[in-house]
Amino acid sequence: MGVGIRVENLNAWYGKTQALHEINLDVQANHATALIGPSGCGKSTFIRCLNRMHETTPEARVEGKVKIGEHDAYDGTSATKLRRRIGMVFQKPNPFPTMSIYENVAAGLKLNGYRDKRHLDGVVEKSLMSSALWEEVKDSIHKKSGASLSGGQQQRLCIARALAVEPEVLLMDEPCSALDPISTGKIEELIFELKAQYTIVIVTHNMQQAARVAEYTGFFLLGRLIEYDKTEKIFTNPSDKRTEDYITGRFG
Repeated sequence: MGVGIRVENLNAWYGKTQALHEINLDVQANHATALIGPSGCGKSTFIRCLNRMHETTPEARVEGKVKIGEHDAYDGTSATKLRRRIGMVFQKPNPFPTMSIYENVAAGLKLNGYRDKRHLDGVVEKSLMSSALWEEVKDSIHKKSGASLSGGQQQRLCIARALAVEPEVLLMDEPCSALDPISTGKIEELIFELKAQYTIVIVTHNMQQAARVAEYTGFFLLGRLIEYDKTEKIFTNPSDKRTEDYITGRFG
């Protein structure tokens, strides 16, 4: 079984502005969990707190507990070490433009000290296969730069790069918002395949996407987790009227 996430009494601030209020949430291992809610409600801040990406923002601070499996994410472990366990894919594909496809995927491994070419070759191929990109690029991984790929391919390259360091958790912040419908479909298929091996948390504005890919869904509003349950219940019989109002389009 994979690694689940337990969040207890999580609060987050940017300077004096509180962005998250008392978030309590158990993310199931080897499932996809979707986070929905209007813009600015704290979804992206929340997942950034899971792998301490918020620390890259000046004056950001967090209180509370985040456990990745049995490991406390805030126990003094370096953020770099933590992020080897928790991969992240951002809204806009961000391949390293001057690097080849191969170098993009291998970048994290090289950063962690791996130099053996046979090992790197194997991991690059496996990661590109896992991200459903290998067949499209296998003849040009050393010739083409990451930036030369289409938007959808770039996003799958970024997923391959995240998978190469063998994380236990994969965070995805609006991974399809900049993509066309065909590319979006490929990413969604990929999420279905990957959750057999990884615990996935996906932020999405697309409620149909949440319904398609996630077994569990959390609804955020004004920095608070209003409701968290099985996706089917959230969309068909929510417990909180605010959830129902958002899902039915009364606001958001």
